Amino acid sequence: MPHATLVAPFFADNTLRYIRALTELPGVTATVVSQDGAERLPADLRGRVASVARVRDCLDGEHIADGCRLLARQHGKVDRLLGVLEQLQLPCAHARDACDIEGMRLSAARNFRDKARMKDVLRAANVPVARHKLVETDGDAWQFAFDVGLPIILKPVDGLGSKSTFRIRTEDDLRAGLKALKPSLERPAQAEEFVVGTEHTCETVTIHGRAVWRSGTRYYPTPLEVLENPWVQYCVLLPREEHDPTWTGFWPTNDAALAALGMETGLSHMEWFRRDDGSHVVGEVGARPPGVHIMPMMSLANDIDMTRAWVRLMVLDEFTPPTRRRAAGAAFFRGQGRGNKVVEVRGLREAQEEVGVHVVDRSLPRVGQARTSHYEGEGWAIVVADDTETVKHALLRLVQLVQVRYG
Repeated sequence: MPHATLVAPFFADNTLRYIRALTELPGVTATVVSQDGAERLPADLRGRVASVARVRDCLDGEHIADGCRLLARQHGKVDRLLGVLEQLQLPCAHARDACDIEGMRLSAARNFRDKARMKDVLRAANVPVARHKLVETDGDAWQFAFDVGLPIILKPVDGLGSKSTFRIRTEDDLRAGLKALKPSLERPAQAEEFVVGTEHTCETVTIHGRAVWRSGTRYYPTPLEVLENPWVQYCVLLPREEHDPTWTGFWPTNDAALAALGMETGLSHMEWFRRDDGSHVVGEVGARPPGVHIMPMMSLANDIDMTRAWVRLMVLDEFTPPTRRRAAGAAFFRGQGRGNKVVEVRGLREAQEEVGVHVVDRSLPRVGQARTSHYEGEGWAIVVADDTETVKHALLRLVQLVQVRYG
């Protein structure tokens, strides 16, 4: 009987979905490494999870390894170790190395987490990426800006999405970015050429090094523009046309990038740009399920539970490619103005009357809730329709009609 362990720092709602999916795999011993104790599990899961190994820090690979050793003594060797969050990929890989667990090892995981190393690996494999430089001193950044020309991008080498990412347009911007990131030999930053183009994602299921299924989304506007303008409401669109040349034309680049980085079995999330001349540039690649509600969007568009499908993939190396049946999208509602809480929400009734028939899930902003610093904002809505244009229209009307104000 296979023994599979999921690393769940805390038993949050989203994490519980993955734990529940793991316990539903027939013939699999399901265990968990967590900073929460077993008593924090919902009642329906306590009898289905064989054991919970409680550790002090799930972001420490040796702590995870200690948890796996404890679980191995109780239930036999851990055969597969899973982690959903981006921050868990390196510590999980460390634990796999330490406990000889099948799956992505540390050398490959570093290719995905260290953005400077990622770009070096991709460039060496002739995969198109933006020009870049590891920044260990302020002088490195100034030299790169001189060589490439402004604007450039400055960010942490192990950043999450676009978090702590700066678009450097002027010398004053560069001074401010360097002051914020404080690059050093121990904690370097990454400088990159600023790429102009439409930004997309490519989600790929890979088994034993071969891509068996792909999906893709389009950002409106780009994540960087969203971070630079906290008031901007944005959307993510998953079109019905899965074999449109916009997407299939990128697949060879996607294959080359994943092979170079060392993806064997898993679901990857690749952000990429399509320039006006049709050429492609790979941005960043994650060896884990995507965020910004792309997982539920893929589930809805393809009549599949992607959480369960990912768990089965990671534990049993199995995935049945679905057929795209409809389009989906997510709209994110973000506040405007000053203040620390939401004081007004406009347009919910009008949005419901106009496009509510297409909304299948939502978390709506409420007056009185605290202001969030998360890029997803104060609320969101997921829409589904049989065709892409209907979804695009519904997303546009949602971000036009729903307005959130702070006070």
